[in-house]
Amino acid sequence: MGLDERAATESGRSGSGDHRPRTRRHLALRWRRTVLAALITCAVVFPLSAAAQPEIPAPRPAAIAPVTAATLGEAYEANRANAVEASRMAAAHGDTGRAAADRSLAGPSRHLLAFDGRGAGRATEVFGDLAHADRIAVLVPGSDTSLDTYDRFRATALALRHQLTQDSPTGPRTAVVAWLGYKTPGTVSTTVTTTGRAEEAAPELREFIRQLRDVVGRDAQVSLLCHSYGSVVCGRAAAGLDVDDIALVGSPGTGADTAADLRTRARVWAARGADDWVANVPHVSADLFGTTVGFGTDPVSPAFGARVFAAGDGGHSDYFAPGSAALANLARIVLGEASEVTRA
Repeated sequence: MGLDERAATESGRSGSGDHRPRTRRHLALRWRRTVLAALITCAVVFPLSAAAQPEIPAPRPAAIAPVTAATLGEAYEANRANAVEASRMAAAHGDTGRAAADRSLAGPSRHLLAFDGRGAGRATEVFGDLAHADRIAVLVPGSDTSLDTYDRFRATALALRHQLTQDSPTGPRTAVVAWLGYKTPGTVSTTVTTTGRAEEAAPELREFIRQLRDVVGRDAQVSLLCHSYGSVVCGRAAAGLDVDDIALVGSPGTGADTAADLRTRARVWAARGADDWVANVPHVSADLFGTTVGFGTDPVSPAFGARVFAAGDGGHSDYFAPGSAALANLARIVLGEASEVTRA
């Protein structure tokens, strides 16, 4: 028995009342303070793990006029050509892995709305006929997503695209957009515990959605599917964002206390798999010297106020696994079948 518990027990014996609930509250507060201190230490004291990584040479992104439905093909072609040159430069630099990744992205069947091979790299890829789509899903990835790991992210987009096609073979026309449009934090780094990368990414996500609307029009339904740290990005970008649904999966928090605080007209959904380690992330937040550490309220908690849906027994990387409850529900959200989404 700990000292606090012993004191509470003896106090009860002396007739002064049972203070065990108060002791539990004190222990919880002490635990939260300890965790918050650890987060602050990680975010402020330790050096960034990626700080010393050399930049991979690549050309500047292709100069492309504002994209419309009529000019999508030209944009795809220009970005594929840029990826070819990036592959050549990476190979000359001795980075065969990046050269192969760039070369794959440059394939004739790839539809790149954007490509930047410099550094960790960025890419926005389309799956489906975007110009004629009635319902569009935009995927926002979490930590450790770069051109070097892009195939994992692409696999989630392909899985969702397949699910949408399977669920609605003759229904609304759909397209999936994999948006790697920001510099994601490393899982083992200080940046993954702060909102810094998300705050940098939010204006870029807002601008991308604005440009997307120029292609698909105002009548198309757009869903934003945000995984892990990507949900922090979506939370920071949400206010005024012209989307119809925002789904947060495997989220450590959005930086907001409630869904209403996101200040979005979109329906806000949230889910977490039963085996997702992110359930153990402390939902605390604090400002320290202008840096926000931690991400606040758990999005699947009643206090947050999202529409919580079932994600099955999967882990942190299983939300887009073929055959999973999470993927089935994400497809229903994109298709506008809100009443068919199974709740947790």
